Amino acid sequence: MPSGVAAGLALALGLAAHGPRAWAQEDALRPPIVTREQWGSRPHPIPEERRHVPAWVTIHHAGVPWRRGTDPAAFLRNMQDWGQNRPTREPPPRNTYWPDLPYHFLIAPDGRVFEGRPVEYEPESNTRYPLSGNIGVELMGDFDSLRPSARQLESLARLSAWLLRRFALGPERLRGHRDAAPGQTSCPGRDLYRYLEDGALRGWVEELLAGGAPTVRPGPPLPNGPTRTIEP
Repeated sequence: MPSGVAAGLALALGLAAHGPRAWAQEDALRPPIVTREQWGSRPHPIPEERRHVPAWVTIHHAGVPWRRGTDPAAFLRNMQDWGQNRPTREPPPRNTYWPDLPYHFLIAPDGRVFEGRPVEYEPESNTRYPLSGNIGVELMGDFDSLRPSARQLESLARLSAWLLRRFALGPERLRGHRDAAPGQTSCPGRDLYRYLEDGALRGWVEELLAGGAPTVRPGPPLPNGPTRTIEP
């Protein structure tokens, strides 16, 4: 059986195993999501061999400066166009073609969650690590130079809890890009990674999975870290 077909079958069987109670619990966690159609996505077809079975929720930041007043939908359309035209815009080895956004979900500074590439397909990356199995979640902004907003953190916790529940994964399956590709990147940025490093994000997620309502708030500025918070 081709690997893409096998991955699709495994994913379908995993979702079919949900009973009514599990679906209800999952729906309660699901944050509002701006769909691809709503933000104007224009994806190119993704090859069937890129299908995968999610096994990790891997957190990223955009890694580019965020300008206050930027329209997140326009930001996504520009990112998608850039990926589809990388062969003509980037020198090797970054000149690979990306048919769609590299991430599955993206979180704007105001906390809105945007749908990216279909979750059935593995993500893209400029770093070297096994892409299959990763659900890519990106927060818009550069968190080596800015701090994520409270709304971004709240949405990240809820989205992560929903994805873990949806794919029957434990909180230990939450990680940063730098964990997946050690020594290659600082992503998701120092002031976002701290919430993975100190266990705060997993704590919020565990409370959500248990039916609670955690208080999600940013920690104090890190020593020698950014002090300004991203603004919509």
